[in-house]
Amino acid sequence: MPPPTTSSLAGPSLAAGRQVALRSDRGAGRTPRATNTLEHQARLSLRLTPRDRWLIRMLHEHRVLTSAQITQTAFPSARSANTRLLELYQWRVLDRFQPFQAVGSAPMHYVLDVAGAAVLAAEDGLDAKALGYRHDRAIGIAHSLHLAHTVGINALFCALIAIAHHSGTAPSSDPHRAGGPGGRALTAWWSETRCQRLFGDLVRPDSYARWREDHPGGMRELEFFLEYDTGSENLTQLSRKLAGYHALAAATGIRTPALIWLPTARRETSARQALTAAMARLDRPGLVPVATSAADLTPHATTLDSPAGARWLPLAPSPHNSGTQGRVRLSALAELWPGSLAHRRVPSLGKDGATDEQAHDQRAPAPAPMPPVVTSLATTAERR
Repeated sequence: MPPPTTSSLAGPSLAAGRQVALRSDRGAGRTPRATNTLEHQARLSLRLTPRDRWLIRMLHEHRVLTSAQITQTAFPSARSANTRLLELYQWRVLDRFQPFQAVGSAPMHYVLDVAGAAVLAAEDGLDAKALGYRHDRAIGIAHSLHLAHTVGINALFCALIAIAHHSGTAPSSDPHRAGGPGGRALTAWWSETRCQRLFGDLVRPDSYARWREDHPGGMRELEFFLEYDTGSENLTQLSRKLAGYHALAAATGIRTPALIWLPTARRETSARQALTAAMARLDRPGLVPVATSAADLTPHATTLDSPAGARWLPLAPSPHNSGTQGRVRLSALAELWPGSLAHRRVPSLGKDGATDEQAHDQRAPAPAPMPPVVTSLATTAERR
């Protein structure tokens, strides 16, 4: 499912309404909570399941997830998700807030709390300071002007995780397969913060990710950068980012597609005009494959029901497949541009999905986006 569209947010103007609807913290009630002592952290070793630990890592990487996003990606029902999230909140593994919303009620938003950060640091053999965690910063996103932007990015990737998680994809020990015929998986998802650390001298994408699908003719895998546009940024500023992607490709010799998600089809049309003009000014335009999509595309077919569907429109015809016309599936983009991940060696994957691009980064590695398989043993642990 696509992230919330800008038209669904109330306010005196498009930009102001988006922020008013998601920024102000309304509080979360007075639920009794544990004291974060060393004894409490030791008890958590018995209580936390692999899915809990996955969620801790996801929140450290991506800052905030809503209850709906967590349910969508890792739980069979809202009831089971809310029951477990309440326990994690009571144990100070997670903290939460509910933003003010002019119409209706916003979902609960979850961030990493102090006990969860301590668990993560201990798992990775890091000092808490080296982890870079501060509770005031974690909960401070409740009042951030960037909350709507962050929630929107995370909604897009949670939709990809959900479609892979619920499509019958079986776990596989082979890192080069998505799990079997027809299998799909989000195999990497890096946050804006991590991207800034790794690529920030040239470009600052909102995310980096890899999407994999098995097809009868073989596996397709696409790596891409995401630019998530909310409608508040000048299109000239958006199109200028292509120069940074061009510089990165020239420096690394790797053509990584830039996918641009826009709030409306009308803005997508305007953005494509600005992007085409910016592309023409590049020395080697072929180094920057670009495709766009809009959140409000009419779902006239089931292929538009998620970011994985046939909703991506390449900016220019592909010389590798000149017969391709119109919007294509996310995985199909991998075959349009020579030099993409589908046409080169896949970097080796390490612990928790970390790649050799991250070897110099001594902080917590990026988590594997796909949630662990829930076993009966884990379900028993959740009942303790």
